Amino acid sequence: MRPDMPAENVDHTAEAARLERTADLYPEDAESLLLRAAAHRELSGDRPAATALYDRLLASGTPLDNPHLVRALKASNLWEYGHEAEARAIIEGIRTAAPRDPAPWVIVAEALEAHDELEQAHETFTEAVRLLLADAPATPPRPTHPLLFGRHRVRRMLGADHDEWDALADSVHTLPISLDELHDPKRVWSLGSENPAELEAELIRLRAELGAYREALSRPFPVAVLHWPAPELAELLEAYPSLAEEYPSHEAHLATIESALRELASSGTGNLGIVTGTVPSYEAFAAAEGASPADATLLPQYATTLAARGRAVAWPPDPGAPCWCGSSAPYETCHGTPA
Repeated sequence: MRPDMPAENVDHTAEAARLERTADLYPEDAESLLLRAAAHRELSGDRPAATALYDRLLASGTPLDNPHLVRALKASNLWEYGHEAEARAIIEGIRTAAPRDPAPWVIVAEALEAHDELEQAHETFTEAVRLLLADAPATPPRPTHPLLFGRHRVRRMLGADHDEWDALADSVHTLPISLDELHDPKRVWSLGSENPAELEAELIRLRAELGAYREALSRPFPVAVLHWPAPELAELLEAYPSLAEEYPSHEAHLATIESALRELASSGTGNLGIVTGTVPSYEAFAAAEGASPADATLLPQYATTLAARGRAVAWPPDPGAPCWCGSSAPYETCHGTPA
């Protein structure tokens, strides 16, 4: 699917089939490709086919980057077409495993919430927040924000008083409409009002909420810059010395990546990312293109292909997160410090 293609114009069945074929061609990227294919199967209404893709990943025997995420998505999908008992069992297994990635927690908690299991949803959100944010910095990492927002939303529906985690959710919320307003369970009543001012206020709130959902759900095609780790760059230049004009040194390569991304960001380009190359992968790409790996014009095409296969990592990282360059230093004290 092209980034500029409206969602309503997508043939989800055809897109799922395309992604499944791509996964067969690039088995090293099968996890990300098949997860996207399963999402299209769900959107097309073919939920059993989506479950089959989740099972394919779980039974593949290949270690997964995030098996808990695959199980969480499977549980959410199963519940939507009548397999509640199996979905609940998977959700309990995920809660027991206590993964350190926020995404599986968000999915299973929202599945419980969507089926009016508000107390269980609240317990799940709270378990995740305590596990992942107990030792977090004052500003929680961006991937954990949906946990805080989801917990706040469920607590509003339960009529619970604000606590310290709700206050933290408020502090990272950036929309003009407050979380209390967005998550007010009585808001829906105002839609039956005949007062134009009340209806206009509700439309403003709905637009803000829709903007938040679009931001959370949108995964447009990233503008990605190619990064070579030091050992890979050394191997690349040894095999193809002419590329030394592109990469005079590894330090210069890293500095060029950061400066290029900063320049793109300052020009208003959004959704920036970094893809990490390997020599075998690059050589396979060049062979598929019928070109020599020594051809420097292939490098941006290689980066674009990696991004299309879901290999891009968002830039910039959170200030306290490990730097994208692979060092153990936080981004803010490594490449996050302006030159």
